[in-house]
Amino acid sequence: MMYAFMTLDDGTEIVHSEMKDDGRVKVYIEKPDSKDCFHNAVCWLPEYKWENINGFTHDEIMRYHDYIESVAHLIMEFSQEGGFDNASNF
Repeated sequence: MMYAFMTLDDGTEIVHSEMKDDGRVKVYIEKPDSKDCFHNAVCWLPEYKWENINGFTHDEIMRYHDYIESVAHLIMEFSQEGGFDNASNF
């Protein structure tokens, strides 16, 4: 299951999985693009391992990396509580 986490000001969507049995959480990033339809990438927490990067530049990935690093503690917490909506009782 994937849970919505954040929509950035440039339309980038960030979602995350539940915490896996091995303690890892999959963070999926997707951004609409008028030429390619969507750019996307996966970052695994807590090791910040990037894979399946499609369409993003190195600088964009570094910007997303910095952002995810700043909110990783929240993503890790929400991944154990059924996402943000469930954790915040919405």
